[in-house]
Amino acid sequence: MVQACSYKSKIDPNYYCQKLKFSCIQSNKVVNFKTSKGDFAVKLFGKDNPVTVSNFLENIENNIYVNQKFYKIINYPQIRFIHGGVNPDNKSYTERKQNLNKTSPTIPLEIKFKEEVKPRYNYQIKNPGETANLVNAFESGSIAMVKSGKDKSSSTEFFFVTTKIPELDGRYSIFGKIIKGLDVLQKINKEDYIKAVQISN
Repeated sequence: MVQACSYKSKIDPNYYCQKLKFSCIQSNKVVNFKTSKGDFAVKLFGKDNPVTVSNFLENIENNIYVNQKFYKIINYPQIRFIHGGVNPDNKSYTERKQNLNKTSPTIPLEIKFKEEVKPRYNYQIKNPGETANLVNAFESGSIAMVKSGKDKSSSTEFFFVTTKIPELDGRYSIFGKIIKGLDVLQKINKEDYIKAVQISN
């Protein structure tokens, strides 16, 4: 039996927020995606993933997602991956990155376990038995940051999934979920784009 509470971390969210130079948001805000296929709302898990959510909110405030395409769609029989954010292959990538107040292309992988006060950083699950203790797992409408190395997440790229995918639980920073407009996500194709992302509360 895995004891999640046995893990002790000396690093807390404030350490990374200060290091990456942004305010640490530790509340569950809602953001509205306005896309070429319609609108949907996403609840962000700021209480469980404050570093990832704070990074994402800063990106929104810097307007780096405005007019950005969903640059990669991966279709499998039972699941779709919809990638968005700042495509590193796009010529405007460097310019968009310069609009950020921080210079780091990555943020720490951040996952939260039940009965643990702090999230774990730069740690990904290797033992499948540990996934039962995760606070957040992949389900329909989940949003996570794209990986950038073994234990790091991209600071700008994210993806949505359309169903549960337990094989990836504990390997990515899941930081939110669609709470309204899931049908819009299902319709998005590669040439669709984000008109704006707005923070609603």
